[in-house]
Amino acid sequence: MSGLIEPHGGKLVNKISDSARSDELRAEAKNLGRVDLSMKQSCDLEMIGIGAFSPLDGFMGEADFVSVCKTMKLTTGDIWPIPITLSVESPVEVGARVGLYAPNGVLQGVMTVNEVYAHDRELESTIFFNKAEDDDNEHPGAQAVKAEAGHCLAGPIELVEVCVDPDGPEAFLDFRLTPHQTREEFAKRGWSTVAAFQTRNPIHRAHEYLCKCAQEICDGLLIHPLVGETKPGDIPADVRMHCYTTIIDNYFVKERTVLSVMPAAMRYAGPREAILHALVRKNYGCTHFIVGRDHAGVGSYYGTYDAQNIFNELDEANLKIEPLKFEHAAYSKKAQGMVSGKTFPKLEGDQIFLSGTKVREMLGHGERPPGEFSRPEVADVLIEWATKTN
Repeated sequence: MSGLIEPHGGKLVNKISDSARSDELRAEAKNLGRVDLSMKQSCDLEMIGIGAFSPLDGFMGEADFVSVCKTMKLTTGDIWPIPITLSVESPVEVGARVGLYAPNGVLQGVMTVNEVYAHDRELESTIFFNKAEDDDNEHPGAQAVKAEAGHCLAGPIELVEVCVDPDGPEAFLDFRLTPHQTREEFAKRGWSTVAAFQTRNPIHRAHEYLCKCAQEICDGLLIHPLVGETKPGDIPADVRMHCYTTIIDNYFVKERTVLSVMPAAMRYAGPREAILHALVRKNYGCTHFIVGRDHAGVGSYYGTYDAQNIFNELDEANLKIEPLKFEHAAYSKKAQGMVSGKTFPKLEGDQIFLSGTKVREMLGHGERPPGEFSRPEVADVLIEWATKTN
């Protein structure tokens, strides 16, 4: 794997315990204090353990927390845009070991507590806004942070269970590849340049256009949907996965395409989250990262291309993964194909664009998204889901 991009921070973390060590940890946890994780914390624990959050090997201490909030860097100087913390209601003794339990009650990991500090929720909430006065108490990411507990535990973790709900609809075991595994797959295929596509929605024609453009300049493409915690109203992960496999089977070259899932929780932090998503894909072995319009945005908190522009402020030598910045793409009736503002003039009434909200409304009424927006095979999957839901 020498030809692949270096992980962020220089070393790919692996905190997954083998079966013998997992048995030891389960026995030890019976006599340890218990921390019940939220869904976001459970996702973060898995991302740390599998190396997706390299160079982190545990939940952040206070110095890193403050540095990340204020400078988008770890104390090592490495770029890192979002705090990864473990907030709890009651502090525990420094030096203690605690069992970390997933929301379904399964022991997910064990942690050595190296530090306990007050959770500055007001400081953390600032990461979602360009200016403090933008905080209107409505942003879902900021709301979630302000509702978290008042103390943070920091320290290294050991992962007991990679997937805490192997029978659940969001497990996707066949597609749940760790960064070590995707790197092995890319090396086996002889890829040295790989573009990653982040999504939390079904792939429509504009997304497909971005992916195909990336495939023209890279050896391969990683379609990497986020299947961790998302906000209410998003299309369920199992339906989205059916859409992804359907469009790949019908419209992508399988030898040049890998589908895997990223078990991260959404923060809806816009530009900062775009950076996090890029760094995570760097750890998975990707050299390029597709950044479209309003990446990881919510509501009207961010400008259309803020998530692209923020990359201009970063140290490229530390970032290393190259952002592929795409403008808004849509189907042009005159061109009879997908276009963007860079490739085709804007003509009144020419382009067909539907927002995700509009598509969900159409599906709710049993209406089929037009072929210019969604491939018919994908529309079939969505109509079937919408019919059962409604």
